[in-house]
Amino acid sequence: MKGNLIIISSPSGGGKGTLIKEILKTVSNIGYSVSYTTRTMREGEENGRHYFFVSRENFEELIETGEFLEFATVHGNYYGTSIKQIAGEINLGRDIILEIDVQGAASVRKKMTEAVSIFILPPSFDVLKQRLTARATEKAEDLNLRLQNSLGEVNRYTEFEYIVINDSVERAAQDMSRIIFAERLRRIRQEDSIRAILSSFDV
Repeated sequence: MKGNLIIISSPSGGGKGTLIKEILKTVSNIGYSVSYTTRTMREGEENGRHYFFVSRENFEELIETGEFLEFATVHGNYYGTSIKQIAGEINLGRDIILEIDVQGAASVRKKMTEAVSIFILPPSFDVLKQRLTARATEKAEDLNLRLQNSLGEVNRYTEFEYIVINDSVERAAQDMSRIIFAERLRRIRQEDSIRAILSSFDV
């Protein structure tokens, strides 16, 4: 049985990174897609673990060689998803999480219509602002840009199959786990196993 591609999006500060860490700790047989980006590495981040940090020139070379399932410009920086990593994990029967902005999520869904999509919604704009401010990883103008863009991002929630409201990390992580497990049980994803069982009834 092939694995599932799990698309997870939210506005900046929505808490998707924290929730994904919880999922990777508590859900078995699931991996994480490490995206490429041209943005500056933040304190505490590691190249190859959080992102592959590359120059703009290198990113554009990867575009030319067809490395990306999708790529987009977000807040002035390139972000891209490696098609090889996604396909490799799915073909091995492992689910893989793709943490991506709403723009990129739309591109991926067009190419991989069977993907599972989850949107993380903050409980309010004030909470979102507090989280971004407390993170203290951006300059004032970058912070303002993210806050301005958040309205457009949250209004695209209708494009996603599932909505998780992140007012409690523990509860939101549990909700995400339930979605992932339920998707594994869909009939269409178990057809091979079902056929094998049904064949045993041909006596």
